[in-house]
Amino acid sequence: MNVPFYHVDAFTAEVFAGNPAGVCLLDEWLQDDVLQAVAAENALPETAFLVRRAGHYELRWFTPVLEIDLCGHATLASGHVIFSRADGDSERVEFMSKSGPLSVERQDNLLFLDFPSRKPEKCTFPDGLGSMLDASPADVLVSRDLLVVFDDEDTVTNLDPDLDAIAKLEGFGMIVTAPGKNSDFVSRFFAPSAGIAEDSVTGSAHCTLVPYWAKRLGKKNLHAFQLSKRGGELFCVDNDTRVSIGGRAVTYLSGTITI
Repeated sequence: MNVPFYHVDAFTAEVFAGNPAGVCLLDEWLQDDVLQAVAAENALPETAFLVRRAGHYELRWFTPVLEIDLCGHATLASGHVIFSRADGDSERVEFMSKSGPLSVERQDNLLFLDFPSRKPEKCTFPDGLGSMLDASPADVLVSRDLLVVFDDEDTVTNLDPDLDAIAKLEGFGMIVTAPGKNSDFVSRFFAPSAGIAEDSVTGSAHCTLVPYWAKRLGKKNLHAFQLSKRGGELFCVDNDTRVSIGGRAVTYLSGTITI
């Protein structure tokens, strides 16, 4: 079996930046263990698998070690592939996923995700949090992920976290965030228990970040940077129960996986 495959860098306009994702276009679903093996072989933060249906695509995401319920950058990459390779005349593509209906829409030179909002709630500081980050947070909240808030961008930039300790925390991952110097906010994201030490640009984390910063700053339109080594820029809108997360994407590689 030959599967069309694309390696796309998402939330960037240039290759070798943003967050890399694999996109596989399937005729029908393969067995879960095959999907997981393909994702492990790709060794990318996430691989998206798509099956076309009437009016939409079914979409699933796998890290190298497990299936996840929501991934922003691989969805953006999927939209990019569909627009540029499979359905160039469309301005919007609809997906069905484990997180419900999602979409990617072209607006000028940006692609916008329509994702669910995950408003964080106050929680107690996990034991040893300051030690595992070697810094003192200003606040801690939780949604799917732990949201750790700091007072300034430099602290987030310079964090050198204890990933083994973070992997033992409950929840999928840890978002760290602070006000930005040249943006509304900045962030980083760690998910070692899912096989991702630090994610380069995390669309799903912004389902939590956008409602938090929209409420804190009193504005719906937000400009963000993720401060990983590869880096990423995001243009976000808080829509109450949904969030729009905009960015660019570029194809690095296209080919065929033989299974």
